[in-house]
Amino acid sequence: MAAPRVAEKWRPTLAMIVFAVLLTVLVLPTAIVLWFRALNDTTNQMGPLEIGALAVALLLTVGIAVVFSRTITGPINALIRRAEAIGKGGRAAIIAPDQQGTRELATLSQSFLDLAERLVDRTEYVSSFAAHVSHELKSPVTAIRGSAELLRHAEMSKEERQRFLDHIIADSDRLTALLDSLRDLARADLDVSTGTASVAQAVGGEDVALAGDVEVPMRLGAEAAKAVFGQLIRNSHEHGATRIAIDAARDESMLRVTIADDGEGVSPGNRDRIFEPFFTTRRESGGTGMGLQIVRSMLAAHGGSIVLLPTESGAAFELRVPLA
Repeated sequence: MAAPRVAEKWRPTLAMIVFAVLLTVLVLPTAIVLWFRALNDTTNQMGPLEIGALAVALLLTVGIAVVFSRTITGPINALIRRAEAIGKGGRAAIIAPDQQGTRELATLSQSFLDLAERLVDRTEYVSSFAAHVSHELKSPVTAIRGSAELLRHAEMSKEERQRFLDHIIADSDRLTALLDSLRDLARADLDVSTGTASVAQAVGGEDVALAGDVEVPMRLGAEAAKAVFGQLIRNSHEHGATRIAIDAARDESMLRVTIADDGEGVSPGNRDRIFEPFFTTRRESGGTGMGLQIVRSMLAAHGGSIVLLPTESGAAFELRVPLA
């Protein structure tokens, strides 16, 4: 789809408008004075003092117009040049314009830079994510193709044929799980659910120890809350946890929730990678490495966050969710 374009037609520049307004402010009272003079003064001639005052007023008006125009148009033109540079140079071009002008224009410039930073981050994320998706899809597809070609051309026993069929089914299941995770991630990024839920409601029926403000409503819909806490609880069980404890506490406008377990924990080498898409230590058993990424995206869509806390044993996460 073509990018929307502003209709191309003649438009006055800001400088033209400024000059026109100030000249109107000058000319209108001057014309009124001349009109009254014409009504009351038969000579209808202006003295040197009046002419000098009018000339000074005209010069001051022009000077004010020039200063005002440069104060406004200079920063705007600088912002336009910066936008064009960012479009060509990406992140390297995201620097403050050389002119900021008034407070409002400085705020506009900063908002533009923040938006550009987020868009570049998003572009880089999409590029990296696409590369990961391509790699993750390629592996099982290649395996399925290899098994299918062997089944078509090779002479083999019934047991060998069954083994290759099992491989095809396993890789197909892996593809299905991966596509389901991608769908859930898309929903987490785009679908901001309405409604509220408490921690106690989100983990209802789960064998976990609750403490603190677990009945306080969060600005997180019931389905989203169940998805977030359900994923974290499943992660704990999959890594050998026998006890899971959840503690919640108010922190200004946020609810700080800590979920800790006595499982295997996270090794030092993996601590910085667990939120990366497709990172998993359970690939052989069907893990897609998307669970924590989905949790983080879902929380971010609702104004929340999640971090891994340092622990001597087990694993602990801290969630921050806006209060309802």
